[in-house]
Amino acid sequence: MKLYFPNKLIFFMRFFMNSSGFMTTGINLHSGIKFALGFVFLLSGIPSGNASAAEIDYFTNPVVYSDYSDPDAIASPDGKGYYMTASSFHCAPGLPILFSEDMVNWEIVNHALKQVPPVDFYNETPRHGKGVWAPSIRHHNGKYYIYWGDPDFGIFMVSASDPRGEWTEPILVKEGKGMIDPTPLWDDNGKAYLAFAWAASRSKFNSVISLWEMKPDGTALIGNPKIVFDGNAGGNHTCEGPKLYKHDGRYYILCPAGGVDKGWQLALRSNDVWGPYESKIVLQQGNSAINGPHQGALIETPSKEPWFIHFQESQPWGRILHLNPVKWVDGWPVMGNNGEPVSRATMPQKAVKSHNIATSDNFDNGIIGLQWQWHGNYSPEFGMPLTEGKMRVYGFLTDSIPNLWNVPNLFLQKFHSPGFSATAKVKVTARDDRQQSGIVVMGRDYFRVAVQKQGDKFIIRCIECHDAENSGQETIVRELPLTDAKAIEAGLYPNYECDIWLRLDVAPDGICRFAYSLDGKKFNDTGVSFKAREGKWIGAKYGIYSIAPASAERGWIDVDSFIVNNRKK
Repeated sequence: MKLYFPNKLIFFMRFFMNSSGFMTTGINLHSGIKFALGFVFLLSGIPSGNASAAEIDYFTNPVVYSDYSDPDAIASPDGKGYYMTASSFHCAPGLPILFSEDMVNWEIVNHALKQVPPVDFYNETPRHGKGVWAPSIRHHNGKYYIYWGDPDFGIFMVSASDPRGEWTEPILVKEGKGMIDPTPLWDDNGKAYLAFAWAASRSKFNSVISLWEMKPDGTALIGNPKIVFDGNAGGNHTCEGPKLYKHDGRYYILCPAGGVDKGWQLALRSNDVWGPYESKIVLQQGNSAINGPHQGALIETPSKEPWFIHFQESQPWGRILHLNPVKWVDGWPVMGNNGEPVSRATMPQKAVKSHNIATSDNFDNGIIGLQWQWHGNYSPEFGMPLTEGKMRVYGFLTDSIPNLWNVPNLFLQKFHSPGFSATAKVKVTARDDRQQSGIVVMGRDYFRVAVQKQGDKFIIRCIECHDAENSGQETIVRELPLTDAKAIEAGLYPNYECDIWLRLDVAPDGICRFAYSLDGKKFNDTGVSFKAREGKWIGAKYGIYSIAPASAERGWIDVDSFIVNNRKK
């Protein structure tokens, strides 16, 4: 008990004496009683129900240190948790479905979209920054619905009776350019509506919120839209990402304005769904360190306690998620600590168990973890899991690209912690000296470690590329000898194999270092470092690749395990 008691006491004393941390929690009478009881139990040497009670009672932001841009979330109708989705842009599978019992600990449980529509367009090449923008998830009449806007094609919808099960094929609700960020509302009178914003890059105007009546089954729009809020008129430029709600007989639209990194949250309210709407800033940076608290979702616990989950841009990690308490004040949903984001708050509710977004993968039974995405719509030629418990990525054959920006079979996952390491145990199989396979940190700038056959040997090449989006050229920054190539008879051409462990270490400042090992025990540092950079509308990602010229015999890389260790926030 002597070791346990001082540590707990120090925690409570620090918490109690830290006035800024204490004030931003928004502690009410109930939580104050819980605090006092916990302190009494502490002094008596008796754990208050759980040895990690302090970790359960309070959380710190961000709650998800990973790129789940434009989040929208709802409480499940059974009261047992919350479902969330987010933008996935050109990556597939898309529309991630995340679940939480407490709005703080999240896990990926599904994807609602197997391929980005229209499939032919997104099959051709990675369409960076296009595809699935700012989805909205809702539950109505026993079904879950997700709407999203593709600025080049229109507004789409999928539905499912179980968010963990099969979702329908996408329905094009409204064809057109520039319509983004749709959010539906099924009203008490049987009518349905869709609020949405506009992308200036396609429509040549923005900063307005439009409303359109929708068929009650949610499959099409009726009549013509109206502008229900003009952000140009009151200094609320770049208002977008609307979320439409009804609360106590009033209609509310929550939307960010002012831009991603310098903006604020608006609440619009009206007694009529068509307006006019009055506006109020309900969350902004103020004196906090959280710049641009951006697009998100208003959620209620089973006890009707409101919360707001939203993103903050934090490159190269992307758009990470924060959770803020909400209080209804004079009919307005005021967020955080009187309108400023909090760094710490009481838990919305205790969780039965802790969820974590998966990062490691052993590909057991040939099953791929839900954290993985391809850089374009999937084709079996990209690669497939092996039933024995490995993941194979085949070499992408092409002569027409200067770098990896337009390679679709990059097998990647998001950055997910303020610092982490990843070790991949792989077997590279090559038939051609020009094939390169290995690990990559991908973004507008990227770095890759290539295992490459040269005659009867394998070598390591460290390759860097800047401004990949604009055809930046790759540069070999270091070349290292590795091992002899082992030839395996395989018909016309032998396979040359190399077993190797590849390691990536990402520091909290985004600096990446790379190492390799031939036995999984002694690792050799490559001696090079790289500053990770975000992609187009997405954070940096990392994973496995294989490429070869179109005239080469296709080789591959088999991933036996991919083990990730996160640093604590």
